[in-house]
Amino acid sequence: MPSGRAEVQVRPGVEDDLKALTDLYNHYVRETPITFDTEPFTPEERRPWLLSHPEDGPHRLRVATDADSQEILGYATSSPYRAKPAYGTSVETTVYVAPRAGGRGIGTLLYASLFEALADEDLHRAYAGIAQPNAASARLHERFGFRHVGTYREVGRKFGRYWDVAWYEKPL
Repeated sequence: MPSGRAEVQVRPGVEDDLKALTDLYNHYVRETPITFDTEPFTPEERRPWLLSHPEDGPHRLRVATDADSQEILGYATSSPYRAKPAYGTSVETTVYVAPRAGGRGIGTLLYASLFEALADEDLHRAYAGIAQPNAASARLHERFGFRHVGTYREVGRKFGRYWDVAWYEKPL
């Protein structure tokens, strides 16, 4: 696989990406505490998630692909922070990078594209929860102007232990 940013394209996620996005996410479900989902998904189970991120509006899905092979290298989303109406100008953001694509700046490209796409939306704050420890994710979020605002201690249980989640906030 080529190395370097020039060979990576970032675009909105589409229905044809569903299987690859599900496979990428399932890696994190099965192998890491980065997500607190504990059972892998089928693509059909993930379809509502994909469809909840249209090409416009405050809830987006950006996908990074290898320019030659079109292999999905990662994705970033902005999703509703909470369901109640007063939270409507807040989003929760997240990035997942394919394990074999780490260290190439994919997360940076995805967040740059996501925040550019959100620039004209009626949004006030972005939030990100980072299961601890995850120094690389903390650095990525800090590069994009997120600040640590608190940590929920032992808030999730996975793999037979409890995990902390550090919360980060970014003005939009």
